[in-house]
Amino acid sequence: MENRNKMLSEEKINKLLLRLSLPATIGMTVNALYNVIDTIFIGWGVGPLAIGGLTIAFPIQMLIMAIAQMIGIGAASAISRSLGAGNKEKADYYAGNSYVLVVIIALVFSILGSIFIVPLLKLFGATPTLMPYAKDYLTIILLGSTFFSFAVSSNNLVRSEGNAKVAMVSMIIGTGLNIILDPILIFGFHMGIKGAALATIISQFMSFLYIVKYMYSGKSMLNIMPHHLKLKGEYVIEIITVGLPSFVRQVGGSFLAIILNHSLAFYGGDIAIATYGIINRLIMFLFMPMFGVVQGLQPIAGFNYGAKKYDRVNEVIKLSIKTLIVFASTGALLAFSFPKYAFMIFTDNAEVISIGSYAIRFIVFMLPIVGIQIISASIFQAFGKSKPSLFLSMLRQLIIFIPLVLILPKIGNLGLTGIWLSYPLSDFISTLISGLMLKKEMKNLNTIHEKSLETQKL
Repeated sequence: MENRNKMLSEEKINKLLLRLSLPATIGMTVNALYNVIDTIFIGWGVGPLAIGGLTIAFPIQMLIMAIAQMIGIGAASAISRSLGAGNKEKADYYAGNSYVLVVIIALVFSILGSIFIVPLLKLFGATPTLMPYAKDYLTIILLGSTFFSFAVSSNNLVRSEGNAKVAMVSMIIGTGLNIILDPILIFGFHMGIKGAALATIISQFMSFLYIVKYMYSGKSMLNIMPHHLKLKGEYVIEIITVGLPSFVRQVGGSFLAIILNHSLAFYGGDIAIATYGIINRLIMFLFMPMFGVVQGLQPIAGFNYGAKKYDRVNEVIKLSIKTLIVFASTGALLAFSFPKYAFMIFTDNAEVISIGSYAIRFIVFMLPIVGIQIISASIFQAFGKSKPSLFLSMLRQLIIFIPLVLILPKIGNLGLTGIWLSYPLSDFISTLISGLMLKKEMKNLNTIHEKSLETQKL
């Protein structure tokens, strides 16, 4: 434990960020690769309409992940700050309470989701053609949502103590097994889209077992005892309050999917929805290296903020922004240059390839700068400042994107083009606002640090 505390508080920032973000980046990129490969198997094994059904069900699956991430990120932030302040017992309470919360909420969501599955899918834009595929997939996902939620939430707790390697291995186990099981269940057992869902649940269960084994192996900084599992109001409120921006961001994405799926169905039909499903997988793959850097950034920023080492906080923010700009620019350049070949991996449907190749160039146009927006929301969350983090989480998707996607298609009969234009416009506006907020926060931290140095001299 002392070695990890020393690492977070004293190790050179560039080396520390690489140490914590590289495993997270590898793990999350591999996880995104699973989503891509999963969609490829579904596209060639079942067809583009099955991809459309997956596109409808996926935002509901993301709601489950949103709950797990809310609890995991909220607890991780509190754990990092508690460890930074030297209060290990408090950190153990946050971890124990997060376990109980994620199990309770996941079970409730699973039961309610299974009861109201058809109206839920209709709400998310399922057409009569896509409904059977979406229902088959989501039914199985809901049954295993508790394991899925626990694996996602616990990964954040492991990262909060600076052990990114364990989190990476957990994700690789889940992803690797999923990639192996997909063709076996989809093609070998002729289960179609049900096979893809079952592969996901089995894989997440194994990831869940690996995390549990680590947490109780004696190697973790956290030592969760039975009394830490008793829910306490102050810990529950802190976890949910700090994790809420992450939840809002992902729920915002699911709410956006409702608007988007209905708009795509209206202006382009089932094929447009299927095309968007492929675009979504490709964009997730481009974003995952950036999210990996942010996963490494958060424990460093949270720990040093708790330890009042504000110069290190600003240093890691600046380095993270530069890193994300490089990642995003590379991804955008590749997507912009070779769009047709990317879609040909998933399907031979000419209409899907045509729509997708046209759309993705709009969507990645502002990608090089969006890292600033991602880091801004994550930094306020790491500091435990829920209000600005909540605002930034809502900014792009709920406040800017949704009005644009409702208005632009109607201007000059832009139709689908108006939907695609909404992406670069919302990216630019949200990045500008979040960048200004982050700059102000960094300036405040620098002022506090300079005053602290002056006091020490006296």
